[in-house]
Order: sequence, then structure tokens, then C-alpha cells
Amino acid sequence: MANIKSAIKRVKTNEKRRAHNASLKSGMRTAIKNFEALAASNNAEGAQAAFVTASKKIDKAANKGLIHKNAASRQKSRLAKALNGVNA
Repeated sequence: MANIKSAIKRVKTNEKRRAHNASLKSGMRTAIKNFEALAASNNAEGAQAAFVTASKKIDKAANKGLIHKNAASRQKSRLAKALNGVNA
């Protein structure tokens, strides 16, 4: 453990941020999985609602810097493609 006061504080803040980021990223992954499950079962209404939720979580993660903006765009594009397949 560090014995300089600022280093001790840095360790604490880093741990807090890591836990918060992990929580947001986990929520994003869960939303994507929920959408994929509804899309696979051809539930159009449920899939539409889950798509909106997943898109919001992906956008928020990209804005916070948890994932790259191009990765967020790619994921949203894949989800939209799946949603169009369900609606067709």
C-alpha cells in the first residue's frame, strides 16, 4: 500500500471508479442480452422496447468512455439489423 497521502487517495478513487464503470458496462451487456433473447423469440413489441433501452445504455457507455464510439455504433447497428429482421 502507498504511504503518501495523495497516492492513498488515488488508490481509493480508482477503486470507486473501477466499480462504477464495471457496473455500467455490466448493465449495458445485460440490456443487449435481453434484446437478443427477445429478438430470437420473435417478440416484436418487447424487442422494440429492449432495443431502445439497450441503445441508451450503449450511448451512455460511449459518452463516458467505457467503450469506443465506433464500437458503440457497430453494436447499435447490429441490434437494429436484428430488430428489422424481427419486424419483417
